[in-house]
Amino acid sequence: MTEQEIEELKPYLDSLVLRFNNPDFIADDPVSIPHLFGTREDMEISGFLASTIAWGNRKAIVKNAHRLMRMLGMEPYRFVMEASQDEKAHLCDFVHRTFNGNDCLYFIESLKNIYSEHGGIGRFFEDRYEQTGDMRIALADFHKLFFSLPHPQRVEKHLSSIAKKAACKRLNMYIKWMVRKDDGGVDLGLWKRIPASAIYLPLDVHSGNVGRALGLLSRKQNDWKAVEEITGTLRLFDPADPVKYDFALFGAGINKVI
Repeated sequence: MTEQEIEELKPYLDSLVLRFNNPDFIADDPVSIPHLFGTREDMEISGFLASTIAWGNRKAIVKNAHRLMRMLGMEPYRFVMEASQDEKAHLCDFVHRTFNGNDCLYFIESLKNIYSEHGGIGRFFEDRYEQTGDMRIALADFHKLFFSLPHPQRVEKHLSSIAKKAACKRLNMYIKWMVRKDDGGVDLGLWKRIPASAIYLPLDVHSGNVGRALGLLSRKQNDWKAVEEITGTLRLFDPADPVKYDFALFGAGINKVI
């Protein structure tokens, strides 16, 4: 985009941020789930599980995420680390679209491994970013770590792989929740060793369509190349915090503002 195009579009994009990136948007969004908790570990785990099932109808996503938290006794970290086999057996009844109880059980076991052996999700991402300076490497390494335990092949479809050029929408959305901290009160800002400038847009159908309509994205497929393109364009508008425009683009899409 030219400097003139950026100068002309920026006030409109910033107005969308003010409209959609605020607490009123939280209740109907999966980000409401980690907001239920007060400790880093509970927020990380609940947010990760909520983002994992964040596809399909938003009301169903939030409803099922609340159900899953209740099945974890509203103590996700304790459940991951200490749950008995009887407690875990109840998870066999959980279903959200194609994510079923067996998938959920593997996610719990993998999370236990990550917290027991690697200090937790946040510490892993923060360490890998500090070591490499590249969130793309951190994303790829997290995927390898997450599936490092014996597992059925089908469970891998529930965590996208950047190595396979996927957009990794849900994982990028989760990272955004954990990294960003702003006056809007939406994102949690737990992972302070990763700058907001380093993360990538959680590209989906809505943000992609709005991005193309505004000239922020030319690529037709919603894949990793498109994520890099639109995030790079948004860095022209705010180099320090390009992904602040996520809710702006998503909100404009679902509310048919554009």
